[in-house]
Amino acid sequence: RAARARRRRRGRGKEEEEEEEEGGTGTEAVLRRLREARDDLLSSGFWAASAGAVRAPLSGPAGPPACCVCYGLGRFAACPAARYQLAFLLLLLEELRVPPARCALFDPAFSAREAAALGALGLRLLPENEEGKHGVGGSATLFYMVHCGKALYNNLLWSNWSPAALSKLVIIGNSFRGIEERLLSRILERDYSYIAKVLKGTQEVALPSHPRYLDTFNDTSVHWFPLDKLQELSPEVWNFVEEPRYQDCEDLEIIR
Repeated sequence: RAARARRRRRGRGKEEEEEEEEGGTGTEAVLRRLREARDDLLSSGFWAASAGAVRAPLSGPAGPPACCVCYGLGRFAACPAARYQLAFLLLLLEELRVPPARCALFDPAFSAREAAALGALGLRLLPENEEGKHGVGGSATLFYMVHCGKALYNNLLWSNWSPAALSKLVIIGNSFRGIEERLLSRILERDYSYIAKVLKGTQEVALPSHPRYLDTFNDTSVHWFPLDKLQELSPEVWNFVEEPRYQDCEDLEIIR
C-alpha cells in the first residue's frame, strides 16, 4: 500500500502539469472542459444509445433510484476519460431526476480544485473512505463505479447482503460476467465471494460500444438484482455474512 501511495503522489504532479497544458487549472476551466465532454457524449450519439441500458432496471418494483453514490472517478481535471465518465454521470442524474445534492462522491485522488468543481455542480463529497461499504437503508440507490477494483464491488454487496437490500441497488461498473470469465473460479470464490454468490441473482446489460470511448466505458455494464431472482438462491447463500478481508489477495485494487 505504501508503494502504491507513493506512485499515486508522483502521478498527481504529472496530472497537474497536464491540467495546465490543457488550458488552465481554475475551477471555471475544469467546468468548461466538463461541459465540452457532455456535449461530445450527446453529439456522438453515445448517450442516446446508452440511455436504454440505463432505463432497463427502472421498470422493476424498486423504481428509479432516489440517490447516487460514485466511487473511483479519478482525476477528471486532467484525465479525459474520467471527465467523460463524470459528464455521463451528470446526464444520468438528469435522466433519473436525482438532484445533484443527493449524489455523493469519493476518490482519494481528488484535488482541492476538483473538489471545488464538484461543489460548484452541487454534488457532495463523502467525508471518508468507505471502501465501498455503503448500506442503502430503505432507499433505491444507484452506485456509479466505472473501472473500480473488484474489492469495492465485493464490499458493496457484503454491506447490503440480503434480498431486500440488494433489490434496491443498481450498479454501473465493470461487468460481473466479465469478472467471472477472467478469474479462475477458485480465486473468485476465495477473494470476491459476494460477487461469486450473487451472479445467479444478477441482471446485466452492457453499455454499447463506441469507437470514441473504447477506453472510457469498455467492459461497463448496468447491474441490478430483481427480488424474485434473489429469492431463488439457496438459504445457505444468505447465511454467510463474514466481512471481506483479502489477506490472500495478490492484486487488491483498492485504496484503504
